[in-house]
Amino acid sequence: MSEIRTIFTDRAPAAIGPYSQGKAAGGFLYFSGQIPIVPETGALEQGGVTRQTERVIANIKALLEASNSDLDHVVKTLCFLTDMSDFQDFNEVYGRNFKSAPARSCVAVSGLPKGALVEIEVIAVERG
Repeated sequence: MSEIRTIFTDRAPAAIGPYSQGKAAGGFLYFSGQIPIVPETGALEQGGVTRQTERVIANIKALLEASNSDLDHVVKTLCFLTDMSDFQDFNEVYGRNFKSAPARSCVAVSGLPKGALVEIEVIAVERG
């Protein structure tokens, strides 16, 4: 049976409920959805979907680095937007960062925690 490790870094927002930032098992990394929280303050990143997406990806990068991985090792993302009219701006930031083009789902939702405009959840592999 594979060991399951809990992932934590103070360079990404702490979990705000009964869950962890992420788990590692069998060479895979499973991260909780990230919203645009500034880790140092706990406040929501101000600005539109572009700035919020940049913050979410910065948080994801911090989690990946704490787990011996990086954006090139992300195999799947699940993206949530509160307004699909933001899709083009979101997709531009996303494409600039996820150059390996992981498998992806992107859905519209009626709301996200703290009034966020975007949330991204990732599954990655550890670097060999």
